[in-house]
Amino acid sequence: MPLSHQPYGVTGDGQPVILYTLSNNSGVTVEVMNYGGIIRAIHVPDRAGNRADIALGFDTLEPYLGRHPFFGALVGRFANRIGQARFSLDGAAIQLAQNNGVNHLHGGVNGFDKKVWQSQPFQNGDSCGLRLAYTSWDGEENYPGTLSAQVTYTLTGNELRIDYTATTDKATILNLTNHAYFNLAGGGDILGHRIQLHADFFTPIDGALITTGEIRPVDGTPLDLRQPTPIGAAIDADDAQIRFGGGYDHNFVVRGAPGALRPAARVTEPTTGRMLEVETTQPGVQFYSGNMLPDALLGKGGQVYNKRTGFCLETQHFPDSPNKPQFPSPVLRPGERYRQTTVFRFGVE
Repeated sequence: MPLSHQPYGVTGDGQPVILYTLSNNSGVTVEVMNYGGIIRAIHVPDRAGNRADIALGFDTLEPYLGRHPFFGALVGRFANRIGQARFSLDGAAIQLAQNNGVNHLHGGVNGFDKKVWQSQPFQNGDSCGLRLAYTSWDGEENYPGTLSAQVTYTLTGNELRIDYTATTDKATILNLTNHAYFNLAGGGDILGHRIQLHADFFTPIDGALITTGEIRPVDGTPLDLRQPTPIGAAIDADDAQIRFGGGYDHNFVVRGAPGALRPAARVTEPTTGRMLEVETTQPGVQFYSGNMLPDALLGKGGQVYNKRTGFCLETQHFPDSPNKPQFPSPVLRPGERYRQTTVFRFGVE
């Protein structure tokens, strides 16, 4: 069946969690739960037709309910970091939770990744998917405005499309993304994966992983990934940016006009031939090489995850953009509609 669902447990406050399975004749299967919009699994074939799960995660609900590395999660209201956990909007100073040292990360203590979303599965011809909706109240995690957010996952052939929309009744900031961790080999480290980013510039970070406000060319740096490059080639380079990130943990400026769906990244895994392409309407993409994954973390099927056993490509507004007026604005106002799209395309070479 192209679309099925099953109970997946209950949250601490008794809300039922449902796991949806999207599949098709292309050999791609995606599992998504209504808790946190979490992508639990993505099964795709290799060049020999052998299928494997290329997304990091857990077998059961319980580890997702506790603290974890945002495996597969829908994060918001604001993905990535906000320096000092504060910003100003229309002259008002707003203080958010300091849940990443002194900074704010991925929406706070109880962000969108920890909410049970309203869910509606659908099938339309050769496509199937899941519509999720959540209303965030004015003042939730101290963000202003009542925000009505909708996220739609659609599987068509070898593409998983994620459409984000939202409206607000008061000026607020918004930056939604999915935090899937990929390993195209299905296990082991990701250092041999070859990555290509369609980005001529990146936003440097300081020692606290906060963007400095500069938009710097990648030329002559270990962050020049415009040609296919093994992730491990310069991941430990003697470079200030690499040291600050502990490897790659940087926002790249996606080439082309924000708002237009355009290529952001391409990753291949030589031994299996699996390939992942990412397109987005967002201005940036965070390439994170799993440097802070805890060692010996028990994952699905008895796998043990360690540092750099997964990578993320988080399409987004630039980190700390509420405090950087030179960056694309993340402000959403009444009467406006937030619209962003990201496409993950799977294949082989």
